[in-house]
Amino acid sequence: MEITRLLPDDEVGCADAVAVLSAGAKVDCPEVLLPTPRGYANGLRYGWDLNPGQAFLARDEDGTAVGILETQMPTYDNTNLVWTDIQVHPDHRGRGIGSELVAYAERLAAELGRDSIGMSTFDLPKADAFARRHGFERKSMEVNRRQDIVGLDWAVVQKLYDDSVPASSAYELVKITGELPDELLEGMVAVTESINDAPKDDLDIEDDVYSPERLRAYEQAQLKSDRTLYRVIAREKATGELAGHTTITVERERPHIAEQNDTAVARAHRGHRLGALVKSAMLLWMREQEPTLTQLDTWNAESNDHMIAINEALNYRIITRIPDFQKAL
Repeated sequence: MEITRLLPDDEVGCADAVAVLSAGAKVDCPEVLLPTPRGYANGLRYGWDLNPGQAFLARDEDGTAVGILETQMPTYDNTNLVWTDIQVHPDHRGRGIGSELVAYAERLAAELGRDSIGMSTFDLPKADAFARRHGFERKSMEVNRRQDIVGLDWAVVQKLYDDSVPASSAYELVKITGELPDELLEGMVAVTESINDAPKDDLDIEDDVYSPERLRAYEQAQLKSDRTLYRVIAREKATGELAGHTTITVERERPHIAEQNDTAVARAHRGHRLGALVKSAMLLWMREQEPTLTQLDTWNAESNDHMIAINEALNYRIITRIPDFQKAL
């Protein structure tokens, strides 16, 4: 078996990577959202915020793609960490390919001088056993939920919005498509940093570090990846201070698909139902702006009771649970 780095201009390689992911998901979690080959290539080019990870494709001697290792190596924060995802084609499991990919990831981390490695899997007994066999400990649990826009009861959304308005009367909503205006950039850094209050459970990680440059990099990465970026921001009327926001992106290659990128409320402004306000307002806005949208995916720590309560009020359903494992090197 040969393991080689996959580059974004390798169209055949990106298609093979997606094929491995799709074959694995068909067995492990048929409903999980997967990228197209074009989307996968964009991920390798731009990443989440112009800090793309690396992917490594495992091929048999005959050139058949049998496994994929995806790595994220943070540079803004947590610079001691490498995070990994590993998938082995179901037809080739049980041959030690996954173990070779773990060993490859650990060597890569050591070469980079990083002393912690993480791994995300599907919540399956065999995946749990695999991670533990390689010395990883379960540290947290994420939950992927999806909203069926087609079957959404818009009366429920409208009621959640209407019920939130009295508690949030000191605030106004600002809707932005694309890049933030310069005058809102600094204020949005502080709001975005509020995501650090979300539960980390037992993960050994630092807070995320944000700056105007990083927010601009995030915007550019999403736009270069051919996604439309939407924000709904709550702003305090008396002070002009930004208090909370929600952000989604809609794929242009598959305009029926959207992903929730962030929802956060600054600590000083909590208790005014701003989370429910911005999320319900976003849905009502998307009904007008993106009429072909059929699904919206979101991810939360399983222990994030407050945000999950809002999602459940909006009729999200669970697609899969994703345990996060970590070990020191």
